[in-house]
Amino acid sequence: MAGVRLTRFRELMDDEFGAARAASVSRDHVLVRLGGRTVEQALDHGFDARDVWFAVCDAYDVPPGRR
Repeated sequence: MAGVRLTRFRELMDDEFGAARAASVSRDHVLVRLGGRTVEQALDHGFDARDVWFAVCDAYDVPPGRR
């Protein structure tokens, strides 16, 4: 089940930002809501993909309809 959620998370990131920018956001942007971690660091530390997605949405003002 966790793999499915992570796969869906990656799809949402790609849909929102495009593949190249999604990879950059995941790797390079430090999010306060994730304890000063990047997306990749948060996922590696066991954060739930859903929580990480909502942190990205808040940081990048993703409209509610695309959350």
